[in-house]
Amino acid sequence: MELYPPSLIKNLQRNNMAGFQVQDKKELLELLRTLIADGTTVGCGDSVTLEQMEVFDDLRKRKVNFLDKFDPSLTKEGKREIYLKNFSADTFLTGVNAVTMDGTLFNIDGNGSRVAPMLYGPKQVIVVAGVNKITEDVDAAVKRARQIAAPLDAKRLNKATPCAALGRCVDCRHKERICNDFVLIAGQFIKDRIKVILVNEELGY
Repeated sequence: MELYPPSLIKNLQRNNMAGFQVQDKKELLELLRTLIADGTTVGCGDSVTLEQMEVFDDLRKRKVNFLDKFDPSLTKEGKREIYLKNFSADTFLTGVNAVTMDGTLFNIDGNGSRVAPMLYGPKQVIVVAGVNKITEDVDAAVKRARQIAAPLDAKRLNKATPCAALGRCVDCRHKERICNDFVLIAGQFIKDRIKVILVNEELGY
């Protein structure tokens, strides 16, 4: 079953990124098991989508070296060490704020630990996105990230920013602002290094 216009997958491929379509969590986890080999090192970024799909829980059960940034025993320095190890991971898993119909990826990040490995380092980057992340173009992607994703994420993280209270971006300069890095990935040198999996559900922010 086609989830989106075929042009979206074709445009991802045109930009040297692979595109996949799955219907639900079961299909997603099955696909990830084929893309991520046992014995490899897997890093991740914060992602409500991956939490909802129980991807992190599945990785913890697998025979992989999961760089689990969510381990409650980690100190601030220990978490930073994981962030640096993500650059040499075999696979880096993450969500995304928006996927445009012409096959680009847009993210807003707070400290860069999620977007930096997407740009460089890991041999493979797997991006998982629900139908709600699809936007017509980059302008719509930026608007979606700033007015929908960022306020919800700031609230989830218990930030004292205006957007967390108002539910919308006011382009603040608050010390806890999470909208620090605006990153558009328009293509890749290495074919299929980035793989985008589209799930036929509304997921994350």
